[in-house]
Amino acid sequence: MNVLGVAGSMRVGSHSTHMLEIILKHAEENGAQVRLLSLRTVDMPMYRPRHASDSPAVAETKKAVDWADAFILASPDYHGSMSGALKNFLDYYWAEFAGKLFGYVCASHEKGMTVMEQMRTAVRQCYGWSLPYGVSFNGDTDFNDAGEITNAHITHRVQMTARDLLVYGRLIRDQFRQDLAGTVQDSFAARYRK
Repeated sequence: MNVLGVAGSMRVGSHSTHMLEIILKHAEENGAQVRLLSLRTVDMPMYRPRHASDSPAVAETKKAVDWADAFILASPDYHGSMSGALKNFLDYYWAEFAGKLFGYVCASHEKGMTVMEQMRTAVRQCYGWSLPYGVSFNGDTDFNDAGEITNAHITHRVQMTARDLLVYGRLIRDQFRQDLAGTVQDSFAARYRK
């Protein structure tokens, strides 16, 4: 399984990016190939429908998206929503998300529920699949000064996310590929056959 972590924070020292790195490390320990895409360092122009972008950043990011079998999206809670950079990313690559599983991370002083629900809604509209839970945490209280998780509940969620993303992501990926190669018309994947 190839897992792409997409960090939506623009802040140096971002808590959501740090948590994403921890989850990716656990996924790697469970056998995944992992990559981190930090939108802070990728200069993607604002998505404009019907205007093809010749940006090298858009082309390079597409290679990472095409490589991925599953995704983990991470965002800070910006007024109850995901970061603009993450939404811009989702707008660019929506067609590539079909048949792929997504996990969610949110750094929030609240519970991050609306942020993760908005990420799920966007992914669902792109025909991606979602884990039914996410990792929501408060960076100021759930990390110590060394950047280690201090909350046992969060540690459990991190480990569960890394494991479930691989197990269920593989099932969805394999069935989607089988359906793409098949002839059954009453399948979700039939519309993606070439």
